[in-house]
Amino acid sequence: MKTFLVLGAGTAGIMMARKMSRVLDAKQWKVIVVDKNEQHFYQPGFLFIPFGYYKKDDVVKPIRSFVAKGVEYVVAEVEQLEPAENRVTLANGRVINYDYLVVATGTDIHPEETEGLKDGGWRQNIFDFYTYEGAAALAPAISNFNGGRFVVNVVENPIKCPVAPLEFIFLADAYFTRKGIRDKVDIIFATPLPGAFTKPVASATLGKILERKHIHVEAEFNAGMVDSSRNVLASYDEREIPYDLMVSIPLNKGASFLGAAGIGDELNYVRVDKETLQSTDYENIWALGDAANIPASKAGAVIHFQMEKAFKNILQHMAGQPMTHHFDGHALCYIETGFEKATLIDFDYTHEPLRGKYPVPVVGPFDLLGETTINHWGKLAFRYIYYLMMHGIEVPLPSDFSMAGKKP
Repeated sequence: MKTFLVLGAGTAGIMMARKMSRVLDAKQWKVIVVDKNEQHFYQPGFLFIPFGYYKKDDVVKPIRSFVAKGVEYVVAEVEQLEPAENRVTLANGRVINYDYLVVATGTDIHPEETEGLKDGGWRQNIFDFYTYEGAAALAPAISNFNGGRFVVNVVENPIKCPVAPLEFIFLADAYFTRKGIRDKVDIIFATPLPGAFTKPVASATLGKILERKHIHVEAEFNAGMVDSSRNVLASYDEREIPYDLMVSIPLNKGASFLGAAGIGDELNYVRVDKETLQSTDYENIWALGDAANIPASKAGAVIHFQMEKAFKNILQHMAGQPMTHHFDGHALCYIETGFEKATLIDFDYTHEPLRGKYPVPVVGPFDLLGETTINHWGKLAFRYIYYLMMHGIEVPLPSDFSMAGKKP
């Protein structure tokens, strides 16, 4: 009996395990998915929790409800991966020998990596929203905030969902405006980037929105330490930003066992070919979603677009055939801009976000790089589409980037 092993029961892991269980002969293959958690988190929903849009039941579901019939689900932490021996040892002592391995362990925040970030002010006047616990703890802090310096800081890139910090700022601006205290709040966005976003066209558009909303951008700010005794965030070049309430997007890193196994980069993201998603070190290992070191956004839509390519490539490899399916880095991101409006960006490895319509050229209904109410409803509707996908219902969106409907 051969083993197809998936590490991680997030979006990528659950989808891949289901797809493989459907096509592999159950008499010859067993499909196993391992995760340290029993709860599945709809992570895009964390953004809305501090502002009261979503509750716990909207974003937290039992993993078992998504695991396909015939897939063995194991709740345990991974203690060691030995790729040369095709072996994984779990913290409970179980050893799993595999024939094929898919790493889908995602990425996590590491506030302990920034001096002072967790000293004194953590979950008091310093919060994150990249975890459910952080987002839930931030909600009362936002509600009780009546004015002062409100700082949002990205410590270092890459991060999960790179537009989420901007969305959070835009939602905060709308929240404080409706509360009647916006004139009492200074909103500062401290980012290591030279502008609002990585892509110049999108950065210019989003920068104008920030300017219109009177949000100050402290660009090229590389956070070095936090002095919670003075409520100050300091950069390596000795700039200081005082804060009354700070929301941090700490350093993001992959699972430590991946670095220890020698298949991860300096941030523990698995080294893969960016088009085939196959490990560059071991031919029977693939990495999907946030766990891979590809130069694409770490976001749910990216996982959806890359899934079919990786799935077909694995099947071709199993059959001894050349891999002919190539992921182009396609990313599609709704960006909440506040007051029930959102914009939308669509890009890949080589194309910048451009203006136009999506998904149907000319018709849309979604506007690329335009702020519309229908874009906002598209963002909210994605939660329902997401859960359909997690239950195995295919969403008929083309995975490849297309210039159709865009204006270069």
